Amino acid sequence: MKNVVLGVTGGIAAYKACDMVSLLRERQCEVRAAMTRAATRFLQPLTLAALTGHKVLVDELEGEIDPSIPHVSWARWADAVVVAPATADFLGKLAHGLADDGLTCLVLALEAGKPVVLAPAMNTSMWQNPLVQQNVARLRGLAAGARFRVVEPVEKRLACGETGMGALAPAGEIADAVSALLALS
Repeated sequence: MKNVVLGVTGGIAAYKACDMVSLLRERQCEVRAAMTRAATRFLQPLTLAALTGHKVLVDELEGEIDPSIPHVSWARWADAVVVAPATADFLGKLAHGLADDGLTCLVLALEAGKPVVLAPAMNTSMWQNPLVQQNVARLRGLAAGARFRVVEPVEKRLACGETGMGALAPAGEIADAVSALLALS
């Protein structure tokens, strides 16, 4: 059994995290969820807690003090992290080593060699923006080798009503990428 943290950021595709939990559990993964504050506007942490059987990490920088330092203990627990959806905001923060919430802190606290699967989802214009593309290229090219695996968004009708590239890849494709990285059958 492999341990996977599912990171969920604040895009409309956040609701698809429920399918991701189910698919990862079918692949014999123990799953915990970490959400950005913006993600909680689209999906309630209680939903993911019920599906995973674990408390959801939302923002350890607010509220009660947890002496275990969750972003570090979760990073040690995880064999891999998958962020689906990964917004332009999250990709930019990660590409530049910024950590201002529990999820970005967790990803930056991962030990070398632990893979991170990023599944971007956003409006077509945002996805094609040269700044977003630079951030994605930077993550792909980091010296850590294959640490960051990007599952490309797909073309379809988006929440904004337009049709174009930027929709979250199918949950099965994302789960397959995690399985391949962890050598799950």
